[in-house]
Amino acid sequence: MSFDLFWFLPTSGDTRFLGRSETGRPATNAYMRQIAVAAEQLGYDGVLIPTGASCLDPWVTAASLVPVTQRIKLLVALRTTLGNPTATARQAASLDQASGGRLLLNVVPGGDATELAADGVFLDHDARYAASDEFLTIWRRLLQGETVDFDGEHHKVRGAQNFFPPLQKPYPPLYFGGSSVAAHELAAKHVDAYLSWGEPPAAVAEKIADVRARAARHGRTVRFGVRLHVIVRETEEAAWAAADELISHLDDATIAAAQANYARMDSEGQRRMAALHQGRRDRLEVAPNLWAGVGLVRGGAGTALVGDPQTVAARLQEYADLGVDSFVLSGYPHLEEAYRFAELVFPLLPGKRKVTVDGNFTGGAFDVRAGKGQAA
Repeated sequence: MSFDLFWFLPTSGDTRFLGRSETGRPATNAYMRQIAVAAEQLGYDGVLIPTGASCLDPWVTAASLVPVTQRIKLLVALRTTLGNPTATARQAASLDQASGGRLLLNVVPGGDATELAADGVFLDHDARYAASDEFLTIWRRLLQGETVDFDGEHHKVRGAQNFFPPLQKPYPPLYFGGSSVAAHELAAKHVDAYLSWGEPPAAVAEKIADVRARAARHGRTVRFGVRLHVIVRETEEAAWAAADELISHLDDATIAAAQANYARMDSEGQRRMAALHQGRRDRLEVAPNLWAGVGLVRGGAGTALVGDPQTVAARLQEYADLGVDSFVLSGYPHLEEAYRFAELVFPLLPGKRKVTVDGNFTGGAFDVRAGKGQAA
């Protein structure tokens, strides 16, 4: 079974060392386009474009990538607590047409109540999921060509229509990640692919089983994916050294402040990420080769697969054996690590071709040579 491999666009900025601002790279549109073009040339299947107050707008960013890419899928964050389903349906249909049917949507009901309040959203956790349920009910019907009347607690429309159908039928596929009961029920009812953050395989297996069973009760099937960072080097020793270096500039006060911030959130996924390491540097390998160091100071996905190419490929296969067919990957810095992962790990993965990279990882200039058996 081949995998769908996505790379991440760091639309809030990039860095070589977590917690060290002087090594940071600003989130310019030019840099996002550079990463996306590299990902396409290397043979990745898509790029995830996130959302948040500190991120570039995901829809505008995605639109800017359409003219500079031809094949790669654009997995765009759809924040269901902002905007309304009718306007978003028009946006999705228009972007799907403009991209030639390359649009995917990552549903985001919320997560940080403080950030949402700054955007004028004052809904608690379960209310956000109830609102997202109504949103997606309307959105999916509109994109399937229906005229929609809907009278819900959070959304009301009368005679709503979408006059610009998407290329993909019945609509651009919906992806989603969430760990609460409400999140699993939303996934089972509406989405095409459920994404888990990189928890140990046994925990991911439990989530897959629950979502799969809930989907079956709705007469549906759901695909599964995992969102992970990756730190891969030619040897195990070099990979673990790179992991240590990534957090080498973090002090205890910075870690404590970040963990206190995440603790106030009502996100079950964030709680599960923090519980893996509890803010401690001495318990970061939470499963074989699964390292939680990124989560010391980064919200959201906080774990990385660390190791040599053969080990990382084997760990990905362990998730695939659970029913996972999509991986959303990232590494710091994102441009260089996209090349490194493709060069070292692609030859070991089903459905991926060998990539030959000329250049060095510090100069930022690379030449991807296309030839027989290589990425074009």
